Amino acid sequence: MSRPGAGVTGMLALASLALAAPLAAQSTQERIRPSPEPIELHRLTGPITLDGVVDEPAWEAIPPLQMMMYAPIWDGEPTQETEIRIGYDDTHLYMSGRLYEEDSSLIRTNTFYRDQFSGDDLLSILIDSYNDYETALWFVTNPAGARSDRTMSNDAEFTGAGMPMNSDWNSHWDVTTRTTEEGWFAEFRIPFSTLGFQQIDDTVTMGIIVYRYFGRNTERQLFPSISQEWGGFGFGKPSQAQRVTLSNVTPSTPIYMTPYLLGGLTQLPLLAEPPDVTSPEWQTDNDRTGEIGVDFKYSPTSNIALDLTVNTDFAQVEADDQQINLTRFPLFFPEKRQFFQERASTFDFSTGGFTDRLFFSRQIGLDQGEIVRIYGGVRGVGRAGGMDFGVLNMQTADLGDRSGENMGVVRLSQKVFNPYSNVGGMLTTRFGSNGEDNIAYGLDTQLRLFGDEYLTVKWAQTFDEAIEEGSALDAGLIRATWDRRRDRGLSYNLQYGRVGTDYLPRLGFQLRDDFSLYGGRIAWGWFPGPRSPFQTITLAANTSHYYRNEDGTAETRSYRPEFWLEWKTNASIRGSVNTSFESIRQSFSVAGIPIPVGDYWFTEGNINLSLSRSALFRGMVGLSAGTFYDGTRRSISIDPAWNVSRYLELSGGYGVNWLDFSERDQQETTHLGRLRGQLALNVHLSLNAFLQYNSLSKQTSLNARFRYHFREGTDLWIVYNEGYNHSRDGGVDPRLPLSAGRSVMVKYTHTFTF
Repeated sequence: MSRPGAGVTGMLALASLALAAPLAAQSTQERIRPSPEPIELHRLTGPITLDGVVDEPAWEAIPPLQMMMYAPIWDGEPTQETEIRIGYDDTHLYMSGRLYEEDSSLIRTNTFYRDQFSGDDLLSILIDSYNDYETALWFVTNPAGARSDRTMSNDAEFTGAGMPMNSDWNSHWDVTTRTTEEGWFAEFRIPFSTLGFQQIDDTVTMGIIVYRYFGRNTERQLFPSISQEWGGFGFGKPSQAQRVTLSNVTPSTPIYMTPYLLGGLTQLPLLAEPPDVTSPEWQTDNDRTGEIGVDFKYSPTSNIALDLTVNTDFAQVEADDQQINLTRFPLFFPEKRQFFQERASTFDFSTGGFTDRLFFSRQIGLDQGEIVRIYGGVRGVGRAGGMDFGVLNMQTADLGDRSGENMGVVRLSQKVFNPYSNVGGMLTTRFGSNGEDNIAYGLDTQLRLFGDEYLTVKWAQTFDEAIEEGSALDAGLIRATWDRRRDRGLSYNLQYGRVGTDYLPRLGFQLRDDFSLYGGRIAWGWFPGPRSPFQTITLAANTSHYYRNEDGTAETRSYRPEFWLEWKTNASIRGSVNTSFESIRQSFSVAGIPIPVGDYWFTEGNINLSLSRSALFRGMVGLSAGTFYDGTRRSISIDPAWNVSRYLELSGGYGVNWLDFSERDQQETTHLGRLRGQLALNVHLSLNAFLQYNSLSKQTSLNARFRYHFREGTDLWIVYNEGYNHSRDGGVDPRLPLSAGRSVMVKYTHTFTF
């Protein structure tokens, strides 16, 4: 195995290139910064009782924010009066909302579920607490007091660097609401220990965006006034937030200790053939479980957050959405486990598209869908000066013939030149996997050079015990992108990438290797104005070309023109025609049908309609049809959701693919169905049932979760999982049992605060 020192020269060279970018970029900060000068937030002059009444004298001493209409008509006249006030004391940030309604019967309250948007009325605050113009914490409530919290990264840009919004993050904060004939009212209380910040000369600078959303007509009132050029999601961009200052803040540093108790039973069918029985029969193997573990959360300073876990368990995590794979590449499933969510964007190191990355936390504690015991670990994130940093170390147990593993990550990212540029690095280690030790490092930079022009360059290299690597280029990855980021007018993206044949990030995710990529996108966007029924109109063209490094021949090519129309109701329609080339040198199967070796050109048309997300009945419909390798493919997908009442929401999905290879007389139809029922009597008591059907696996699965939420961090979970064999004959003797296995788990967590 070659050693890491072989790549140090490359790392230093890339760093030198990043720091040698045009110094003219230093002068762009004032020109590109859209927010006005910072305003000073008001320190509360008296106590606040968190009851949703908003009647304390301390609120009256604070002037309300000046709200503007962001949508459906930018800078239009707000239809209802809104009073938002923000204040703080030594330990918390507070926000109150008097959200008046001329007709209170029009107030939308559709769910009691956390992190659920169901077309409700909303009040939200987005806080760029580190003042980095790129990341933010987002806190939302509806009239029922149901909370939603999420993180924002990459300045809300969907640039192919991964999903910028993470709704799986949960944290400690409080909100209380009340509804009257005048409207609805809310009071937020957010601990500074949850936010994290940097203090310079007793002054803290943050960015804030506040909005009120009306479910019935998609009206969005906003503070501050954000330009329309950023498109429909401009209200979520940390770089456009109003800068505010706070003085003499001395936050507390609480320790949250959350032990858990877990008990349960797993039953699996077992084919037994004792000596005194002439034919085998199915029996049930019972496995009883009892576990105890604990998690700690601590912020020793305002800019550092630490998490410690011992005997980690994720029994209450929601089941993954099943997928049908019609490609020759592995499927990607997002991370949902709470331990990995705290400022997860700090650990982002995208190496291509929405999937490829140098570090992927689902590699820890999961092995091809099988759970691996995690003995424990520690995780720390924070910011010092202009540098974001993150460290992670986890230890897993043995699994079968595989030894236990220690997995580590270090991530650094330093702001340079202006608030939109950075240079950083990452190191990952994976030791103990039966001699397959793996080390990977990466260096990356994003530079906003001028205007909306961005240059992104990334380099990574891996060292694996099982591989005799060639040169650094053979074991490395390089990616460079130049793009103009804007929704109005001309935008574009040019990209180059190369992945060597020996590049293997065992703690990351990589769809394909040993290729060179050339690609790009060009688009033009319009904002038709207040008289048009459309909010935005976009035309675009995309192309990508993958070539084998071995001989320079084309492996994959794609040409895709597309259009996107968004109505002021938030409904949208998107269409494209994708012409693809695939050169297959090793046969693979799609839905059980082999794709022979050969070169293929095929074309497919796609149309997708999304109904307004604020409607009580909403969803998406997708249609596609065209040639597919040496055959044809037609597909339909439907994803509806219906709020039967504020207590019950039904949602689901159904997708069908018709594959026809007539010349080979081979056909297959795949079905994937999902049905979810969410029943909640209030914000404390809920039941979620998730049923999935997959025709390829010939199984149906059920995941049901009962939750009683006492308070933040203290919950009782009862989780039931079962798989059902819906094709029981299949040449097996004896025939398969109806149940493919079931489990019931009871888990109780209780958070102590010190």
